[in-house]
Amino acid sequence: MTTLRPFRCEDMFKFNHVNLDPLTETYGLSFYLQYLAHWPEYFQVAESPSNTIMGYIMGKAEGVGDNWHGHVTALTVAPEYRRLGLANQLMDILEDISEKKSCYFVDLFVRVSNAVAITMYTQLGYCVYRTVLQYYSGNPEEDAYDMRKALSRDIARKSMVPLKEPVRPDDLD
Repeated sequence: MTTLRPFRCEDMFKFNHVNLDPLTETYGLSFYLQYLAHWPEYFQVAESPSNTIMGYIMGKAEGVGDNWHGHVTALTVAPEYRRLGLANQLMDILEDISEKKSCYFVDLFVRVSNAVAITMYTQLGYCVYRTVLQYYSGNPEEDAYDMRKALSRDIARKSMVPLKEPVRPDDLD
């Protein structure tokens, strides 16, 4: 039986294997600790009965006015635990927290080449809001889709009206 629970400091020593996926962004220790300190409710793990971390989600709430939203910073599931619905369950948690915080929408960035993730997010109700040129560094750099899902506070679903022109990372609010 999988346990979904808040991330704990000691999990920092147990989740490296989950980050081995080349599509998973890996951050420095201080970055993870910053999220744990500022937005602990948004940092959740899926744990196996043998206490192995199967996946995690990390996010935050940010913005002002009708741009107040939940943001998925990272979502990843170890390859051996994929196709079990864990990513959907972790996304549900983040969306529920964002609803309770009266956010207008949830957003995330995904590589334009990550067709599997884009399909999953689309099935969860997300749409491509805009393209962010050269969002991901590397050789070559890669564009990202900024995908959004309106929450109940956004009655008119204005947060999901796609922009026609791509933007650059410096243009993000």
